[in-house]
This record gives sequence, C-alpha cells and structure tokens, in this order.
Amino acid sequence: MPESAQLYDYCLPLLDGREQCLRDFAGQVLLIVNTASLCGFTPQYAGLQKLYQTYGSRGFSVLAFPCNQFAHQEPGSAEAIGDTCHGRFAVTFPVFAKVEVNGPGATPLFQYLKSALPGWFGPRITWNFTKFLVDRQGRPHRRFAPRVAPEKIAPAIEELLRRPA
Repeated sequence: MPESAQLYDYCLPLLDGREQCLRDFAGQVLLIVNTASLCGFTPQYAGLQKLYQTYGSRGFSVLAFPCNQFAHQEPGSAEAIGDTCHGRFAVTFPVFAKVEVNGPGATPLFQYLKSALPGWFGPRITWNFTKFLVDRQGRPHRRFAPRVAPEKIAPAIEELLRRPA
C-alpha cells in the first residue's frame, strides 16, 4: 500500500477464506491482534472475547490475525486454528487467515500499523498477542505489548468509545 494508505484500504481473507474488507468496520473502535494457538499468551483469547462481548454493542470489535513467526506457535491449518479460537475459547469476533507481521512477507496491514505505532524497540513486533487499538476514524491510537492482558486495555477502549464517531 502507498504511504497514503489508510486502515480501511485493506481487505484480507478470513479463516474460512472469505475476503473481509476493513472498511466494513468503519466507525468502530478496533483492537487488532496477532495471535497464536500454542503460545503462553493464548489464554488471552478469553479476555479478548470478554472485551468483545462487553463493548461490541457500543461499536467495538476485536480482529485476530494468527501468525506463525514466533517460535512456530501457530503451525496448524485454518481448521486447527478455528478449533482453538471457536472451540476452545468460544471466540465470536473475526479471525483472519494466517499472516506474517514482520519481514519482507509482512502483510501490508501490519506494515501500516507498525509504521503508525512503533513499539519501544522499534516497529518490529516482538511476540504473539501484540495489540493495536484503532479509533473510530481508523487511526491507530495505541500499541500494547503482548504481556498486557486484555482487561487492562478496557479503559483505553472506553475512552475511545466515548468520543464521537
């Protein structure tokens, strides 16, 4: 994507192969997360689901992007990822097809997010469950490290939900 790209310019495949355009989430507060099924942080899916249930009716969504770039903790097929997300954690928010978030194969969405919100040690994502909070206008607002539990993000979500669309 060109430098003038905006969040809503991206369309990516969901876990089931259907394409999902982020413009469909325009006007919502989003939490975009790179995830993995075999990570010590995988139980965060439960916290992410709770955020989605708590704030979804107010215009909030979680978007999960499985990634196998960190210690090969997402090696499975789309079906195996779905079993973890939908079966084990009863996730109802959108789960996308596996992506790369770093390096030359990084999906343009994550290139955009990392450029807009570099972390403490530069733009590179360092581990699974890095979280990007995006405001209702599609502007990246804040980046959260993997160890930040979803419930700790609730105040920032509430702040953005209080702002006019």
